[in-house]
Amino acid sequence: MRQFTFLFFIGILISLSSCRTDFETVPSTGDLEFSRDTIYLDTVFTNIGSSTYTLKVYNHSKNDITIPSIKLGKGLSSKYRMTVDGMQGNQGKSFDNVNLLAKDSMYIFIETTANIADANPTDFLYTDQILFDGGANLQKVELVTLIQDAVFLYPQRFNDGTTETLPIGDQEIYGFFLSETDLINGNELKFTNKKPYVIYGYAAVRSGKTASFDPGARVHFHANSGLILASNAALNVNGSASTTDKLENEVIFEGDRLEPDFADVPGQWGAIWLTDGSTNHKINHLTIKNASIGLLIQNNNGTTVQIKNTQIYNSTNYGILAQTAKINGENLVINNAGLGSLACTYGGDYKFTHCTFNNNWPSSSQVAVLINNYYTGATPEVKNLTAATFNNCIVYGSYSNEMILNKKTGASFVYQFNNCLLKFDNTSSQYANNPDYQFTTDPVHYNTIILNKDPKFFKLSQNKLNIDETSSAFAKGNATYLIPLDILGNTRTLPPDLGAYQNKTFPK
Repeated sequence: MRQFTFLFFIGILISLSSCRTDFETVPSTGDLEFSRDTIYLDTVFTNIGSSTYTLKVYNHSKNDITIPSIKLGKGLSSKYRMTVDGMQGNQGKSFDNVNLLAKDSMYIFIETTANIADANPTDFLYTDQILFDGGANLQKVELVTLIQDAVFLYPQRFNDGTTETLPIGDQEIYGFFLSETDLINGNELKFTNKKPYVIYGYAAVRSGKTASFDPGARVHFHANSGLILASNAALNVNGSASTTDKLENEVIFEGDRLEPDFADVPGQWGAIWLTDGSTNHKINHLTIKNASIGLLIQNNNGTTVQIKNTQIYNSTNYGILAQTAKINGENLVINNAGLGSLACTYGGDYKFTHCTFNNNWPSSSQVAVLINNYYTGATPEVKNLTAATFNNCIVYGSYSNEMILNKKTGASFVYQFNNCLLKFDNTSSQYANNPDYQFTTDPVHYNTIILNKDPKFFKLSQNKLNIDETSSAFAKGNATYLIPLDILGNTRTLPPDLGAYQNKTFPK
């Protein structure tokens, strides 16, 4: 009987609660509290939707309340849109009679898609307000977004619904050839610093054309996008030293997500691909961020790819992947890559001076520098490595061995490290008798090597690989290989420091 009575009582409660469709509330009195009084939606490109931002609204009173209205100040014409506690409201612009329980909270999600013409012409800010209630109970939360104008480059869409593609071997990829009408007439396709460029798909430079980038040019690649240099096409990056942290004269290649949360997320776009047969590439003061492969460099008609004062960060595969290439690198910094910061593969001819190669990718398969003279399955499988010379360089990282040399017989394998700091902690002694890793007794391949000493980089997590006077790389260079100015344009002292940076006292 007791069990029957208990179940009967519970059944009554359930039936009563299930019949209730609302709850007793009192009108809001303007005492709402908010997680933020201003919501800054990070910079967006014109007509490109933002990420979703969150506002939390609190009812700290003892009463269940009804908020008569939650709406955008510009009404239906607002370029913002909201979702209030899961409700869509009137086109995401206004909501009526929103209930909020005592001591409870609710979420409001905000997005925007705006045109540069919608923004204030003096500062390019687009603003609005979320208005809660009205009259004496009116409360406001400000909305602010910076709208950035841009040049958008993308494949054509044809009348039959298909889109332009690029032939790559026996495949077609989503991409297009850059045209003179996109940029400038003549053989030079010029990217200026007047507006940023946003590229969808792979943009290809035709044979005989040069893609030229002015100081301060900014190029943003959408997911699965990149730049391809065809046979006899050239890349000419003309950045210069900057005087502020804004890198105003640096050319920057990165993804098209501008929110701070995406600032260091690897793999947001594809690669800069200097294909076999492309030629005469010159790169100066270029920063490449968050690609799958920063630079994919293949045999470039035997011409040397000049890379100076360049930074490559956060690549899911390689910072630079070279295949039978010829590269001269000066003041080059590569940090963090899933497989290798620098990979000189399938032979080639390489010279790096005053460069910093570091890798802290959380994987035991990563290295800072990989060198080999073969490509498995290729015909021929081996090619000559005529030179791989490293002068006044740093090769470091979080893994025990950050330099790997892999060679096969049948082709030359010539390498030399002069006045370099190397991370190669042979704790298991598996390389003790390997002739390629005799750092102290092999003057043909190694001269004045600092082994397994911490260079004490300033802030690795922020890609700041600067050093100070406490670094093991301080004043350990050889003046024979001196590059007079460092990557930032600072004059090097004698004896020079190793790596791309002249030492400076770190800020407190």
